[in-house]
Amino acid sequence: MVAENKKHRVVIIGGGFGGLHAVKQFAGNKSVEITLIDKRNFHLFQPLLYQVATGGLSSANIASPIRSVVKKQKNVRVLMEHVKDIDLASRRVRLDFEDIEYDSLIVATGTKSSYFGHNEWERFAPSLKTIEDAIEMRRRILLAFEMAEIEKDPEKIRQWLTFVVVGGGPTGVELAGAIAEISRSTLRKDFRNIHPQDANIILIEGSDRILGAYEAILSQKAEEQLAGLGVKIVKKTFVTDISDRFVKIKSPDGKEEAISCRTVLWAAGIESCSLGKKLSDQIGAQTDRMGRVFTNSDCSLPQHPEVFVIGDLGHFKGRDGKPLPGVAQVAIQQGRYVSKLIQRRLKNGNMPPFAYRDLGSMATIGRSRAVAQIGFVKLWGYLAWAAWLFIHLIGLVQYSNRVLVLAQWTWNYWSFSRTARLITYPCCTNTQLQEELEKKRCDGDNAKFQ
Repeated sequence: MVAENKKHRVVIIGGGFGGLHAVKQFAGNKSVEITLIDKRNFHLFQPLLYQVATGGLSSANIASPIRSVVKKQKNVRVLMEHVKDIDLASRRVRLDFEDIEYDSLIVATGTKSSYFGHNEWERFAPSLKTIEDAIEMRRRILLAFEMAEIEKDPEKIRQWLTFVVVGGGPTGVELAGAIAEISRSTLRKDFRNIHPQDANIILIEGSDRILGAYEAILSQKAEEQLAGLGVKIVKKTFVTDISDRFVKIKSPDGKEEAISCRTVLWAAGIESCSLGKKLSDQIGAQTDRMGRVFTNSDCSLPQHPEVFVIGDLGHFKGRDGKPLPGVAQVAIQQGRYVSKLIQRRLKNGNMPPFAYRDLGSMATIGRSRAVAQIGFVKLWGYLAWAAWLFIHLIGLVQYSNRVLVLAQWTWNYWSFSRTARLITYPCCTNTQLQEELEKKRCDGDNAKFQ
């Protein structure tokens, strides 16, 4: 019992890329006792979430039960709980049903979507951070074609077949490209009253080019590939209002325009969860404009070397003095580094400051279309697409997921199909589009008796 009590208690909040790789780095270490806390019971491979949103993969293909992933690590306890607060002074994590004490704490909760002060837009323009978000996007995209098939008014048909994607980062680019492929290939022969290939896909970006974090040549190639799919790119333009019937945009010259549409998808911004501010308030520090917590060179919290903030929640400056990007590789590398650092400290050792190794950036645009930046190497077209497939396939946590995704991708490639094209509705919820569909059906039934 004495030996058990002397185990170093590590609490990890968040089962995403950073948290899960931190846990795995402790494998086989009998001197630590790990508690992994997440409000979901699964790890989500977010880079492929857009494929769930566009019917290419089912949600189970990119999600892995956390307990299954860590079941061989006997030093790990998993709690599906909600973190209410962290008490730095008493070294306690306050949950809904209990408090957990820690000797070392790793906070890897990630970020959420930001609507830049216009949270009322969320109702009309879903973002893409969770499986529920992806299923809602899929529902809206597919239902738009179904509603267009029912309509008789050409103007309303055009409205239903207009898709606006806000944000020209990797997620926005991937969504726009996937919707274009759905309309031009997957659904081309599925309808009788409409031509899905006539769909108008508009990508809106506030800066002067899409994929702003990439080299200029890759942004240009991405634009060319999107244009080849029929996507219209609107740059240097900001959204000023969103409703269920239109998107208002403002160009650099101050001119405002309303785009008539029924489907708007949000991929424009992120912000940290409330836990970041709670941590900063306790140490009397400010967060950055995205709500991220400023950390030391070893990812620890100022004044609290036993607390580490990693991944999207942490503001960590790279070699160029700029904060590291909110990508999976940053979280993975920081998770591994912090785990090694904690274990070194237990042996009275230490480690040099964390140094991020940029393994490259990739964005897929569609079938055989992608851009990739790996060190000094820049790829686009088929080679970039093949590299993207390989990297994302091996990035999946479980072997079973890799097999399922590979099989689905192979079938989709040769058949030009997307088999997960399901329109589902939230339980006990009558959504706006569902209400409209039901009203249209009722109006049709009533007309028979007039």
